[in-house]
Amino acid sequence: MQNSLTRKPIEIKISTVVAVAVSLNESALSALEQALKDMTGGAPDFFDDEFAILDIESIQAEKLDWTAIITLFKAHGLHVVAVRNAADEDHAAIRAHGLSIDVVSKARPDVPKEAAPIEVKAAPVEAVPAPAPAPTPAAAPSYIPAMVIDTPVRAGQRVYARGCDLIITASVNNGAEVIADGSIHIYAPLRGRALAGARGNTEARIFAATMEAELVSIAGIYRTFDNGFPEFKANQPVQIKLVGDSIEMTSMKTTN
Repeated sequence: MQNSLTRKPIEIKISTVVAVAVSLNESALSALEQALKDMTGGAPDFFDDEFAILDIESIQAEKLDWTAIITLFKAHGLHVVAVRNAADEDHAAIRAHGLSIDVVSKARPDVPKEAAPIEVKAAPVEAVPAPAPAPTPAAAPSYIPAMVIDTPVRAGQRVYARGCDLIITASVNNGAEVIADGSIHIYAPLRGRALAGARGNTEARIFAATMEAELVSIAGIYRTFDNGFPEFKANQPVQIKLVGDSIEMTSMKTTN
């Protein structure tokens, strides 16, 4: 009875969903089907029920059979959840098929005419550590090194450090998103979104040399900053951690 009184009917938390981006350079179903067969080699578990975002920038002027396209990709283990670079007049038809409109800040360069019918890559950018070699019976190391990013994370990009901390030595721009299953260390301005403890690690933290974030989240608990940062002065290094169900931010600026 106590749980029913204290538990909220709905709780909203930030969650990490990784998808692949599929660039469609042909609209003909036969060409797409053959490209998928060539790509997967006929293996039914090649994509293993992954989410997919379709980028139709190079064919947005063409009429697309969304029901057939969704069915085709589902048959090859890809569940289409959103469409990118669709024309405004097509948004209603796309949403009518249960798909979302994925908005990107910058259009990518035109696709060359000789491009393959389908290109698959991370969406928008997923940086995942290479899997470690299988441990031998004599040695089973549990340590996973941090992922290090030395270049700016730009608007529309997403970096995901799966199973480890994330260290970034360049800026995280507005509209960018950085995610880690562990803690996030940013030795430059944080202006986008930072999500630490993505798989529920409540001990994860976020460190930023300059705090100008749009949103921060730890273990799904999030906080936005539409009204600024009243707790401390701007342009100070900060530490962000979870205290109970609240995000706590403290300045790390030292005084002489």
